[in-house]
Amino acid sequence: MVKRTGDGLANYLKKLVPESNGAYVKVGVLENSKYPDGTPVPLVAFWNEYGTRTAPSRPFFRDTIEQNKKNWSDMTKRGIAKGLPITEILGLVGLQMQTDVQTAIMTWTDPPNAPSTVAKKKVQAPLRETMLLYDSIKSEVVEE
Repeated sequence: MVKRTGDGLANYLKKLVPESNGAYVKVGVLENSKYPDGTPVPLVAFWNEYGTRTAPSRPFFRDTIEQNKKNWSDMTKRGIAKGLPITEILGLVGLQMQTDVQTAIMTWTDPPNAPSTVAKKKVQAPLRETMLLYDSIKSEVVEE
């Protein structure tokens, strides 16, 4: 899984729940997933997220984080307040994060595909041509 994160959440959890031992959750695109032609899915995700010379940015991941980070933080706090084990909390929050990213992929519309892309795909559905990007979004709890 491609990991792009700081140590903020792990450090925050260590302060809040010392027995967390640095556990954290990561969400992203499976590292080894590939399209039938061999193109790595994480590479295509990067191109979509940040754009290329010929394709606009479709920041499905960054937008999802910005729109949902408070909810994820609140879920974590509620789990801690209920006394749930930290790995269980992180697992539940990770599944919510995964679902939120997948929802962004399924509902993405702007910017739309170029007319030439629509002619090739026969549908106006940015990020969803093969559904492999959607299927490659996963969450994982890491215990250190």
